[in-house]
Amino acid sequence: MAWIDNNGLILVSNSSKFAFGFNPTKDVTLFLLVVIHVSSSTIVWSANRGSPVRYDDNFVFDETGNAYLESGGSTIWSTKTTNKGVSVMELRDSGNLILLGKDGSTIWESFSHPVDSLLSGQNFTQGMKLVSSPNNNNLSYSLEFKSGDMLLSASFKPPQPYWAMGKDERRTINQVGGDVTSAILDGNSWKIYDQKEVLLWQFIFNDNQDENATRLAVLGEYGYITFSTLQDDSIVASQTRIPQDECSRPASCDPYIICYSGNRCQCPSALPSCKPETASFCNKPKDHVDLVDAGDSLGYSALGFVSPSAKTDLNACKTSCLGNCSCAAMFFDSSSGNCFMFNQIGSLKGSINGAGFKSYIKVSASQENGDSGGGGKGRLPIIFGIVICTGLVILGLIYGGIRYQRRKNKLPDSAKESSEEDNFLEGLTGMPIRFSYKELQNATNNFSIKLGQESSEKSHFPSYAFKMMEEGKLTDLIDRNLKVEEEDERVSTAIKVSLWCIQDDMSLRPSMAKVVQMLEGLCQVPSPPTSSQMGTRLFSGFLKSLSGEGTSSGTSGPSDCNSDAYLSAVRLSGPR
Repeated sequence: MAWIDNNGLILVSNSSKFAFGFNPTKDVTLFLLVVIHVSSSTIVWSANRGSPVRYDDNFVFDETGNAYLESGGSTIWSTKTTNKGVSVMELRDSGNLILLGKDGSTIWESFSHPVDSLLSGQNFTQGMKLVSSPNNNNLSYSLEFKSGDMLLSASFKPPQPYWAMGKDERRTINQVGGDVTSAILDGNSWKIYDQKEVLLWQFIFNDNQDENATRLAVLGEYGYITFSTLQDDSIVASQTRIPQDECSRPASCDPYIICYSGNRCQCPSALPSCKPETASFCNKPKDHVDLVDAGDSLGYSALGFVSPSAKTDLNACKTSCLGNCSCAAMFFDSSSGNCFMFNQIGSLKGSINGAGFKSYIKVSASQENGDSGGGGKGRLPIIFGIVICTGLVILGLIYGGIRYQRRKNKLPDSAKESSEEDNFLEGLTGMPIRFSYKELQNATNNFSIKLGQESSEKSHFPSYAFKMMEEGKLTDLIDRNLKVEEEDERVSTAIKVSLWCIQDDMSLRPSMAKVVQMLEGLCQVPSPPTSSQMGTRLFSGFLKSLSGEGTSSGTSGPSDCNSDAYLSAVRLSGPR
């Protein structure tokens, strides 16, 4: 038999509404064998939902009439119709994949093997089961007929029902009595029948009564049954779902967390860390296990659908749960005395009107009082010890820091004493600037920096200037950015005058009148004396002799060009 490959599609229904073939998963290297609604790309049935195959795996419809999916040499799905007279595979416009015999009878059909979805006209009967994909907590949900009702259950061990068609007030009762055994999507309602195909209930999920519309019911991974209409170019979801209340599902929030209206999740007061016990209590001594009060006005999704474990009082209910290592949580109804015990639980249900059960959660004794890491009472001495030690360390650091700062800022006694000589020197005019001990300490970073240690000879410019004069290099003192002619005598004159003005011996410094006369060329400018003490004494005597003669013809020093009397050193070069 030769197949025409159309992007992985093997069969297409007559109206091209549905197709059968391979469809990639989120991991595009893996594929599912599915029936798909073409225009909306909605999967309505899958042969291998939990076991996707690779591109080199095979789907086979062999000569014996058996259809199977092969992966790595192993069969992962099969219709199990070998030698049952199958001759034809057909995909109907209803979305039903059928294997027909030579006489046209149906030997196998996908409608009889639902996965998580139901289509219009698909008869869901007793013995069938819808199973959702697992959620993040690896919890899945199932829909099946049980105990004369159609129940939604969570896949705990044992399964916990949380919805029943017989208790849903939205259903329409057509006839009282009888056990429901089948259901079918017909028009805008889900019709429920008994074993004699008598219509007992109807569940209307859509206001549109179009009988020709294709409806789809899906049990999703969040525990809802949702309804939608498959149109030619889209899928339209209904606002109705089962159950309608978001907190009526055991996975509305994480396990042991309280769900409130609006899908708000809150940690119970007994578990402030939100970390319940996950290990089995059967491996722990009884004195290492305790029950903590989760709240008085709480509920649980399964309480209205299971029988009580016992009818007793609160203390006996707690004792029974503590004595049963499989009991993870218990709920007690004070009005009826019903005691419910569960091996596993999902999220709790908060009550708005204050009505609810007394709820208790089993924890390790070390987890009581909300401390998931160890006994809260046993940890108190450790916590106090840590706090006290930390406080002492902080106080010690503060005390040491204050003492260090005081010692750092403390001046030596010699620096604090102020002698009469110091006061006298500070009062003299023309004296060099005197720095206090504190100022020197700050300037040298507590005497860690030696001033002038790394300075060049130019850092003390007067000494450098005298050196250049002695070497006959006065032009080296000129700023290189200045444009000066080499033979310009005015430059050397100005330099010599400036060197006269900075003599250490104030008696050698010329008056401002003489400075002006020398700069204007009215007086000759002799070479200034060197900075050595010997030179200073020689030039001092020389200038004084010139000054005594009162002439302006001397060339060894700045004589008085106007033959004025030589002024004293204090008058000529007082402090300025």
